[in-house]
Parts: sequence; structure tokens; C-alpha cells
Amino acid sequence: MTFTPETEQKLQAIWSRYPAGRKRSAVIPMLMYAQDETGQVTQEMIAEVAKRCEVTPLQVEEVVGYYSMLNKQKMGKHHVQVCTNIACLLMGGEELWHHTTKRLGIGHKQVTADGLISLEEVECAGACSWAPCVVDGYEYHHHMTIEKLDQLLDSIENKVQ
Repeated sequence: MTFTPETEQKLQAIWSRYPAGRKRSAVIPMLMYAQDETGQVTQEMIAEVAKRCEVTPLQVEEVVGYYSMLNKQKMGKHHVQVCTNIACLLMGGEELWHHTTKRLGIGHKQVTADGLISLEEVECAGACSWAPCVVDGYEYHHHMTIEKLDQLLDSIENKVQ
């Protein structure tokens, strides 16, 4: 599998972070960077990561099956996650989720028809102190309200126009 020079540079930089003999430790970050480029985890990607990390493709498959941030189906250019765990739920996370599904016309792990936005309800975004939280890719939006959420979605939709 061939990656863009930018992704390849990120993948190569990973090796400096792990001690010798620990290549398998790089499976998750390699999958994340590769997924960022392609929008999904493919069988070809699994084979490439397995080869580079000196593990079996089955071991990589197990990682992909375990971690919800790794997706075998194509996600949108912007992957929006709405946290509905207890802290976010108590602060309006469920209302944000319902508002988002209604506005976008899609549900959990679905993608808008134009491929711009995918949506996911997450169990925990790890931002309980700033609940409710919505994540766009790697960008966290804390103390989210429906008005702020609409502004975020408007900004995503307006970027392509």
C-alpha cells in the first residue's frame, strides 16, 4: 500500500517514539494516520500495518475490532462524535445527539449523502469536566449547546462551498 508523502512521514516518525523490538506498539497510531488518509481501514491497510509492525494481519484485525475509533466502513471527511455518557448526558448530550441526527438526517456511524459528515454516538469522549462534548476529527468542542453545534455544522458545510 502506498501512502502520501505526508502520511508516510508521520508513519516513519512513529518509529522514533518506540524502543527497539517494540514495533507492534505502533499498530494503533499507524492505523489512525492511515485511516485519516483513506477514511477507513481497508484489508490492504491491515496487511501493510501488519508487515511494518511485524505482527500478523489477524493481530491487526483484533485491534481494529476492539477500538471504536477505527472504522472499516468509509467515514465522512468530518467525523462528528457526540458524547452521551453520564456527564454529557446530564448536561444535554442526548439532546445534542437527537438534534444532530435530525439536522443531518443520518444516525450512528452513517454518512451524509455527499460524504462530508459521518456521525457517531460515543460512550465517552474523555472530556467529562467540560460536558457536553462534541468531537470533529481530533478537535474537541466543550460545553456544547445546540446553538454552538449548529455553528460547528454550518462551518463544516460552508467549508466546501
